[in-house]
Amino acid sequence: MMEDLLINITPQETRVALIFQGAVQELHVERTLSRGLVGNIYLGKVVRVLPGMQSAFIDIGLERAAFLHVADIWDAKPQDGNPNTALKPIEKLLFDGQSITVQVIKDPIGTKGARLSTQISIAGRMLVFLPQDKHVGISQKIEDEAGREALRQRVISLQQPEDKGGFIVRTMAEDANDDELKADIDYLRRTWANISLAAKSKPAGSLLYQDLNLAQRVLRDFVNEETGAIQVDSRENFQMLTEFGSQYMPSVLPRLQHYTGERPLFDLYGVEEEIERALGRRVDLKSGGYLIIDQTEAMTTIDVNTGSFVAGRNFDDTIFKTNLEAAHAIARQLRLRNLGGIIILDLIDMENAEHRTAVLAELNKALSRDRTKLSVSGFSALGLVEVTRKRTRESLAHVLCETCPACSGKGMVKTARTVCYEILRELLREAKQFNPREFRILASQIVVDMFLEEESQHLAMLGDFIGKPISLQVENSFHQEQYDIILM
Repeated sequence: MMEDLLINITPQETRVALIFQGAVQELHVERTLSRGLVGNIYLGKVVRVLPGMQSAFIDIGLERAAFLHVADIWDAKPQDGNPNTALKPIEKLLFDGQSITVQVIKDPIGTKGARLSTQISIAGRMLVFLPQDKHVGISQKIEDEAGREALRQRVISLQQPEDKGGFIVRTMAEDANDDELKADIDYLRRTWANISLAAKSKPAGSLLYQDLNLAQRVLRDFVNEETGAIQVDSRENFQMLTEFGSQYMPSVLPRLQHYTGERPLFDLYGVEEEIERALGRRVDLKSGGYLIIDQTEAMTTIDVNTGSFVAGRNFDDTIFKTNLEAAHAIARQLRLRNLGGIIILDLIDMENAEHRTAVLAELNKALSRDRTKLSVSGFSALGLVEVTRKRTRESLAHVLCETCPACSGKGMVKTARTVCYEILRELLREAKQFNPREFRILASQIVVDMFLEEESQHLAMLGDFIGKPISLQVENSFHQEQYDIILM
């Protein structure tokens, strides 16, 4: 089966959808005003060194200082190659006010600043250049040992003895010829030379190198032998990608298509509806079962339920089939929503050990298509499965949504009656401190209605107790929990 890539480009944002077997598997969104930072190289300035945490805060010109841990500092690593040798203390490597070349390895997420590394890597089509390293590594996805060694020797032979730096050979290079490999080597070395030159002349906080935009990264990173059509709905950007492909990856050009249909590209393939569903908590399964996905700052939980599904000879078969279907749905939702960090799966309890083994195997198989590094644990004593998925950018929900101003992210709001009782307590506090002519309550329509109807007696009793008149006023701009008390 082939994967299709849909690229929707407007002046304000670029969106990419990966379609496999007729369903959206991945969504990537990059907005013009807030492009991702991963891969960018900056000349940073050390703001503060924290020996107790073996880390430092670095100013790279962003709103929040970025974070650098000693494990991500190249000079901290032992030179003897022994992984058991201790890292050098960060206070012996960095000092406040020092200029340092750093690369972003994680975008700012929530209240956390960007994560940095001094171990620079620059990605090309075939290779990844490591300016500070010496060895030539091969992607683990190239499994043929003889082929791996042959590739390594070819890359070594294409370099001069005086050349510094090393390379990681990407999967794309498996069928590349020497001319393509040499072109990638030259391009990456030129790029690093320009970065090094800029670092000597620009002030601290300057951007030295910016990674390709999303549409270009799609051609560089996503396209493989399983990729079918790559449809672009913008003529200008189709031409830009054609020129980019001609220069760096000519083999991609036959798959590149300019979409000229009347219907919007994402509407034609149902991507817009899929985005809406990906922002909801509930995911319905074809069998009648469903998932409930709750995303918090600490972790994401996914609960599996049978719902209306009843099949098989007995209830155990129903549970087994629901869990098998859920395994594929979970793998897809992780990619679609770009969920990262700790993910806890609460599958339906299975008494049969063979069923548990089969479901776990199916989950691992479904997750094998994921481009992002992850690991899966077995069933815990409570019947939970823990998945960890590397988090390098914001989830889809964090990109497209913001915290609800009414509930502040709780997912619930106080009832009108609860708010009424809060107001009554606040009125009593105010009456003990001040002596106004009148108290006026500003609140939402539903709270005012509650005071006029079911809570009218309590409001009247309080007015008699404090000996002051209390008036009500609807404030249409207030949400249910919001109120104000004015002293007249």
